[in-house]
Amino acid sequence: MNRMKKITLLGASLMLSLATSIAHADLKVFATVPEWGSLAETLGGDKVKVFTATTGLQDPHRIQARPSLIARARSANLLIATGSGLEDGWLPVVQREANNPDILPNRPGYLATTQFVRMLEVPAVVDRTMGDVHAAGNPHIQTDPRNLLPIAKAISARMQQLDPDNTVYYQNLLGQFEQSWQANLQRWQKQAAPLRGVKVWYQHDGYPYMNAWLGLNQVGVLEPRPGVEPSSRQLAEILQRQQALQARMVVASSYMNDAPSKWLSEKADIPVVVLPFTVGGNEQVKSLTSLYDDTLQRLLAALK
Repeated sequence: MNRMKKITLLGASLMLSLATSIAHADLKVFATVPEWGSLAETLGGDKVKVFTATTGLQDPHRIQARPSLIARARSANLLIATGSGLEDGWLPVVQREANNPDILPNRPGYLATTQFVRMLEVPAVVDRTMGDVHAAGNPHIQTDPRNLLPIAKAISARMQQLDPDNTVYYQNLLGQFEQSWQANLQRWQKQAAPLRGVKVWYQHDGYPYMNAWLGLNQVGVLEPRPGVEPSSRQLAEILQRQQALQARMVVASSYMNDAPSKWLSEKADIPVVVLPFTVGGNEQVKSLTSLYDDTLQRLLAALK
């Protein structure tokens, strides 16, 4: 074989190798919070490689834009965020420093899940004196599992757009998820019947979507303003209100300092319920299904 043929064959081999590596490359997904990371893994299967920027024990509002997050965002094909202000304290810095235009807003590589559900608690007016209030509405949409159906469709459609060669694969996984999720929703609805109308205190106003799902009656919030811990005087006033309201429990999230909830629990003689809030919020919650199973179990146990 002469030298020219060897060079030609070597070049063809390299081109084939490159084409193969591209065809089998993972779709790299950067998820801001665990619920979207878990959903992306479910909908993408072995065609995606998912990195989740936060854990279930971190406050998603208060994250540092670390170099490791910037490095992950730099190579991402798809960034899935909650949006509506949840990540405003850190995500824009990550996007800017990553120098990856594909994952900027209004590009195919950026998806904000709050765009696909009806937002609750949208304030008429917002100013700094109100604390961590989100102008677009309460962003904690994951506390209602019904919201995951339209969000799953949106994520799957975006994966298909970015990776059209695997469209049928993504469509099949979406169909499997929708079927299993509908069954879960029916099961949870039956289990949750005793919770309808139950009066509940919350440490932080993070559960309006769960209230809409389960029919819980939120009588008040311990925080005087979102993100601000109550003073001893404010807690004493809440305890006085509790005497008339007779709420059945006080709810906190696992990523919080739940000392205010424990105080009210002890003084009012009602149970404190620490909910996982997202995947990884406690050792039992390792998937989206277990997130809602665990949430219901804890709420129902507080009624006994």
